[in-house]
Amino acid sequence: MSNHPAYARALVVGVVSFAASIAAIPPALAARTISLNENGSLHLISKQGFTLNEQGPASGTIGGTIYVHLKIASSSTVTAEVSISPRGGSITGRATASYKRGSTTGSFSGSLSISHGTGSYANAHGSGLSFSGTIQRSNDAIAVHVNGRFSQ
Repeated sequence: MSNHPAYARALVVGVVSFAASIAAIPPALAARTISLNENGSLHLISKQGFTLNEQGPASGTIGGTIYVHLKIASSSTVTAEVSISPRGGSITGRATASYKRGSTTGSFSGSLSISHGTGSYANAHGSGLSFSGTIQRSNDAIAVHVNGRFSQ
């Protein structure tokens, strides 16, 4: 069958059409790794039981505003939802940390996983980022530090 000119012509046309359709597919965007090193001095927005809702400016590699919904889960553990809103989007994740209560402050240290983002951070994801800080017992203000790498 390969000796037939019509068959050979159809095969060439098919291969050329297939190659053209592959060339028309846009190349995949390369994943970008971002080093995050943010500090925030947050103030209490609201409090319900052992849950603190805090907000304040973030300074560091991307800056913006940082929001923390922190729950003192037990005498030794806190969980948090963290959202950082730099210019052009937002990054959101969940953290779990050990908690130590002192006479005037409490301190926490653990890890953060970034689950999603918006805008220019739409495909943000990562795990194992460092999440730490202190809680002032007098006014529930939080100083928070987030450090690590994530991809998008």
